[in-house]
Amino acid sequence: MANIELSEQEVIRRESLTKLRELGINPYPAPLYPVNTTAKEIEAGYDPEKGNFQDVCLAGRIMSRRIMGAASFGEIQDSTGRIQVYVKRDEICPEEDKTMYNTVWKKLLDIGDIVGIKGFAFITQTGQLSVHVKELTVLSKSLRVLPIVKTDADGKVYDGFSDPELRYRQRYVDLIVNPQVRDVFVQRAQIVSTMREYFNEAGCLEVETPILQSIPGGATARPFITHHNALDIDLYMRIANELYLKRLIVGGYSGVYEFAKDFRNEGMDKTHNPEFTCMEIYVAYKDYIWMMEFVEKMLEKISLKLHGTTKVKIGENEVDFKAGYRRLPILEAIKEYAGVDLAGMNQEQLRETCKKLNVEFEPSMGEGKLIDAIFGAYVEDHLIQPTFIIDYPVSMSPLTKRHRVDPTLTERFELFVCGKELANAYSELNDPIDQLERFEEQAALKSHGDDEAMFIDYDFVRALEYGMPPTSGLGMGIDRLTMFMTGQTTIQDVLFFPQMRPEKTLKKEEKATGEA
Repeated sequence: MANIELSEQEVIRRESLTKLRELGINPYPAPLYPVNTTAKEIEAGYDPEKGNFQDVCLAGRIMSRRIMGAASFGEIQDSTGRIQVYVKRDEICPEEDKTMYNTVWKKLLDIGDIVGIKGFAFITQTGQLSVHVKELTVLSKSLRVLPIVKTDADGKVYDGFSDPELRYRQRYVDLIVNPQVRDVFVQRAQIVSTMREYFNEAGCLEVETPILQSIPGGATARPFITHHNALDIDLYMRIANELYLKRLIVGGYSGVYEFAKDFRNEGMDKTHNPEFTCMEIYVAYKDYIWMMEFVEKMLEKISLKLHGTTKVKIGENEVDFKAGYRRLPILEAIKEYAGVDLAGMNQEQLRETCKKLNVEFEPSMGEGKLIDAIFGAYVEDHLIQPTFIIDYPVSMSPLTKRHRVDPTLTERFELFVCGKELANAYSELNDPIDQLERFEEQAALKSHGDDEAMFIDYDFVRALEYGMPPTSGLGMGIDRLTMFMTGQTTIQDVLFFPQMRPEKTLKKEEKATGEA
């Protein structure tokens, strides 16, 4: 960074920084600043008749200024919003030395600088709630120019910090100038806290399991590989936490859950990031039918918490999360939307069906992935309202208990919303012999080139041999859930810092932000 050519504005800001220090003002002071309120609290609670908020201590970022001789107005933005401030020269400079106003406030401070103010709330002659500044303190000098977001008379943004590449790469700027972005992440936190409350009330325990694993189990996905120097072994970044959580059910817990960071070394698009947050929960003595009802009620609760209604606008669709979702067996769904009956087909017949339906597939794909390819091509886009796709073939579900009526199927569901998978759940397989056989089938797929097939986890099989009670388990992507509940269309909009390609140059960035 030291060798990057500075823009004219950056040079001026650094000169202002030097002048502040020459005046004896520390532009980055260490002492505690005694904030006692926020912009939102003043806006919500100020009453002119009561004369409250007469001892305000507020801190925030300068977002605008209008200098009018010996007095001026500005806007200060803190974590809760903006509020107007009124700065009068003779108020903040009560003695003969007018440096704080004439030099510091008017010339050496800029948009984006962080200041502390002390004063009192009042209503201006034009009816604007403001803080009359009695004392001004420099808290942090900004050396870069903020993008200026412009709005028309109706408040609509027509010139803003909107380029996705820059917004995601410089999320800190995005959060400053686009306050609606901050609201999305506040809602994300509310989603997680509501889920925790719901699970805790159900008697489940929040736990933590390893991120570095000797065997990447619990899902069919390509893992990231790293090396542990002290042990001199390769380890894998967790692709799922399922097998560890089920070990805890074996150990005697009746219900456990975890909000886990998972990692999959796969493609990136609007709904996939290589690092993501997944919530998994396992409850003993329950099945997938119970879990469907459990999930419905949870999503209804979250929607009501965030929006006060079960109906949420997602893109062009209004989605209703009120409990009571459609339950559709996967083979029936394929028959309904693709017009073919896949029941009883072997691998070669499935390949021929893919060819007839113009569904692309890889030579390494087994029966499960071939069925999934047809489902993805013909069914998913139709599943706008919350829909449970249930009763998957055994070949698609290596960790799932066989169906109690049809042993060629499993007791599994996936929840789809707006054409995307939101959750995956099973009546968990607890037969250790059956589990080992399915692991071996996955190993055979891996030997034929499927690098997403599961490894054999012999320790997990050993755990099952000690006995795991009938259990229902669920995995749900928190990032995707946040997308749906906040009406966002890309996963990058619900991740503070999504994965991106390395920056190639800084020149292009400066030009795009208007700093040059």
